[in-house]
Amino acid sequence: MARRNRLEIIHDILQLVKQKSGRIKPTHILYKSNLSYSMMGDYMEELIGKGLVKEIMLVNGKGRTYEITKKGNEYLSKYKLISEFTDSFGLSE
Repeated sequence: MARRNRLEIIHDILQLVKQKSGRIKPTHILYKSNLSYSMMGDYMEELIGKGLVKEIMLVNGKGRTYEITKKGNEYLSKYKLISEFTDSFGLSE
């Protein structure tokens, strides 16, 4: 099984959030993304910083969820376009 590159991991995380009605708990990302806790934290920090995901604190203050933003959805659309383009020329790995 090939290792995923950084852009594929970002795609996978955003796709997970989108599949869960646009909102997901960190533990679900952790289990489904196949990343370590610290790696997931680094990626989520980056995605929040770049405006692809926003963090929402729960009312009781004892948890959080992540929500995909419009910019995050645009990333997924453009990623799909690039992926289809490279596949059409046999350039995907």
